[in-house]
Amino acid sequence: MAAASSSLSAGVWQLRMDSSVTYKNKWLRPLLWLGLVPAFGLALPAHADGTWRPLSAVLRNIAAAAPAEAPPLRLLVDVETGTSVAIFEIAATPFAGEVVATPLERRPFVARKVAAVNTPGRIAVLYPDVGEPYRSVFSKIIEGIEDKARGQVLSYPVGTAFNPGDLAAELKRQDVRVVVALGRQGHKAATAVDGGLEVVVGGVLAVPEAEAQAVPVHTLAPDPNLLFKRLKLMQPNVRRVNVVYDPRQNAWLIRLARQAARNLGLELNAVEVQDARAAIKAYQGIVGNADISQDALWLPQDSTTVDEAVVLPLVLEDVWSKNLLLFSSNIAHVKRGALFSLYPSNVDLGRTLASSALGALAGQGANRGVQPLTDVLMAVNLRTASHLGISLSYAQQRGFDSVYPTQ
Repeated sequence: MAAASSSLSAGVWQLRMDSSVTYKNKWLRPLLWLGLVPAFGLALPAHADGTWRPLSAVLRNIAAAAPAEAPPLRLLVDVETGTSVAIFEIAATPFAGEVVATPLERRPFVARKVAAVNTPGRIAVLYPDVGEPYRSVFSKIIEGIEDKARGQVLSYPVGTAFNPGDLAAELKRQDVRVVVALGRQGHKAATAVDGGLEVVVGGVLAVPEAEAQAVPVHTLAPDPNLLFKRLKLMQPNVRRVNVVYDPRQNAWLIRLARQAARNLGLELNAVEVQDARAAIKAYQGIVGNADISQDALWLPQDSTTVDEAVVLPLVLEDVWSKNLLLFSSNIAHVKRGALFSLYPSNVDLGRTLASSALGALAGQGANRGVQPLTDVLMAVNLRTASHLGISLSYAQQRGFDSVYPTQ
């Protein structure tokens, strides 16, 4: 039931159909026993029969054979390099009208890839019922979730006065097995509902580590490894990264930062404090002793050490007068003078959350605990770059996702 060819481009060798097999959906018949041919310089088996058709032509015929009201077809194929014969079976999925082709010989591998299609149960997204501009942020994340998980997603805005019992009953009625909880309010709602559901948390700045051990928590804190790599691209001479942090919020992040710094040949000077007064004193010591030719200051997302009203204005003033490179995990700081920041690509973050949820839906283990943001975009302050003597080419500037000051 399979064929491969050395002289033909990617396409389908249509084999003789087995007329003894009955299918409920008559429009699936053109898909019976397709031999999918990777053009890897392989010989055509002598037992193949039928007519060689380019893949595009076959798919057009399949679409034409389906009734007008039928949903779009989806053909999932897995032909790996070096495979001479690939045997596929065709099966209708539980979701309306989709078609899946899976290789019989590699079923365990492909089952993981298409588990979202074949697994019963649905995913619910619980997100805060808030106004703009935050609503648009959550809408983009949900867009990414829906794009990745296709038709399995239900979304529920959650206000401060939601009824856990009513929400739990609705989720049960809709056969929801996994909840993606966005933001603090979504996380609170998911915790209140419980009911044996798998939970994936996203779109939060931080969750106490003790609470995060049981579920995957995708934070909005950019991965230190990505931050430090961008830092070295912007200023290759940097040798030491200084940071002031509250361990109650960011002990997990600093652990990742230490490893990232070692891997990139950087020294990390991490100063631990637990109140704003101590933070100001720590910043004064760092700025006063900094070697501007090789030092940089990193501002994490930390409500204690980067207090927007008290601490941040003093830090920005000091580093500007000292010509010390400052980068941040908060894009708002770039507008106020930080050299650069990484911030969420919300649609891509949604896709990452969906992947985690689909894995949970299929019964696969998820990476539990707090995880940094890896779906990132980059913002740069060109005025600050000029102030620091950093020359950025036109090509470099085109590679930035956001540039300040805006023209």
